[in-house]
Amino acid sequence: MVKDDAKSRMRERKTVADRQPIAFARAFARNAPLEPGQRSATLFRHGTMRLLYYAPRGNDPQTPHKQDEVYVVASGNGTFVCDGRRAPFVTGDVLFAPAHAEHRFENFSDDFGVWVIFYGPEGGET
Repeated sequence: MVKDDAKSRMRERKTVADRQPIAFARAFARNAPLEPGQRSATLFRHGTMRLLYYAPRGNDPQTPHKQDEVYVVASGNGTFVCDGRRAPFVTGDVLFAPAHAEHRFENFSDDFGVWVIFYGPEGGET
């Protein structure tokens, strides 16, 4: 019986995996609808991981988040400020903000947009 349960779980896993997207086009992300009250579009969830697209205009009013966060710069350039440290960025760069850190984007170009990946437990990983 245990063998059958394992086979059944593997079949279900494969079925779920077949329905999950494996690629995300920037053109789709840039036009994805925002949920009410949100400044970024949620594109995908898997376990603790969430993939969003964020493209603020003018200024970046975000506040600290409960999970660790990775940004992949999809387009544009500017300055990333995190816990008082500053780093210039350009398209293709990867940026990190630990859970609960004050962070924001400054002096960013009009075409600025980032892939946002939240992951791990609330409070961040150790």
